[in-house]
Amino acid sequence: MDHQLKNKVALITGAAHGQGRATAVALAREGVHIAALDIAKPLSYPSYSMGSEDDLSSLGKECNALGVKFLPIIADVRKDEDILPGVEKIIREWGQIDILFNNAGICGYGLAHELSEAEWDTMIDINLKGPWMVARRVIPQMMKQKSGVIINNSSVGGLRGMRRLGHYAASKWGLTGLTKTWALELAPYNIRVVSIHPTGVNTPMNDGLAEMEGKTPQEIAEASAGNLLPVPWIEPEDVADAVVYLASEKARFITGSEFIIDAGLLSR
Repeated sequence: MDHQLKNKVALITGAAHGQGRATAVALAREGVHIAALDIAKPLSYPSYSMGSEDDLSSLGKECNALGVKFLPIIADVRKDEDILPGVEKIIREWGQIDILFNNAGICGYGLAHELSEAEWDTMIDINLKGPWMVARRVIPQMMKQKSGVIINNSSVGGLRGMRRLGHYAASKWGLTGLTKTWALELAPYNIRVVSIHPTGVNTPMNDGLAEMEGKTPQEIAEASAGNLLPVPWIEPEDVADAVVYLASEKARFITGSEFIIDAGLLSR
């Protein structure tokens, strides 16, 4: 356990399953109290399964078993009327927010010129506007504390183009740029801001995207053949370990940069 993380408070979006859930558990093991925000219901786009209220409930039990406090927040990252009461409740009950992991995100396929306006808007709203919406409510508390870490879950798609993922890549490039801007603006308050850039991750979203294509996740990975290392994807725990490191004092001088976990994909 990193005793410097013990009793800190983390807000994680998209926490019910996948990378968000793995990160919540990893931080809880370090003694971090977890506020888990998730929409916890299906979306019209994309069509694959989202996290659920049952997922949030089971995550709460898992975190409590590790000896930390847990606060579920059912909220849509696109709606301030959902976000603000949740952030206010964290501050009211725990008095601080030390770590924000902007993880909530979606993905979907389509040629850029063939996407519907609704598909484009939903992707940008959740993946780019959402992190901004949440952070703008968290940042004032971090400024008051004169400390904090914001970790934005971008993608390898935030550093390169991706066929049939134009709206996704655009959202993630935008998040990379927002990260750099926040790093500049918030450094005087001792707030660090970093983007992370995973390759494909073995999550329910990964499975859902493959199902939308009528293929298995393995078939999708073999067709893309992107990673240099001989793995089709990385695990959610690999992302979680990166977030724990970046949130810790071991990374105290890392800000405004991209933390890449790509199994070598970007080196091709």
